[in-house]
Amino acid sequence: MNVAWHDFLRAVSLVMVIEGVLPFLSPTRARAVFAHLSTRDDRVLRTIGFLSMLGGLLALQLIRWFL
Repeated sequence: MNVAWHDFLRAVSLVMVIEGVLPFLSPTRARAVFAHLSTRDDRVLRTIGFLSMLGGLLALQLIRWFL
């Protein structure tokens, strides 16, 4: 398998680990957060998703520059 695919699969795996932290540590709080998000309209969720992607891209670029 290509090295790029290995890196991609590692990144996806890391995302899964990070996303699993809140439900693992505090399932009640996670349920409340998910319930709160489910009441938001599509525009708010898209904005949150977009800002999350921008933050991730910024973090990747900073890592590339400084490490």
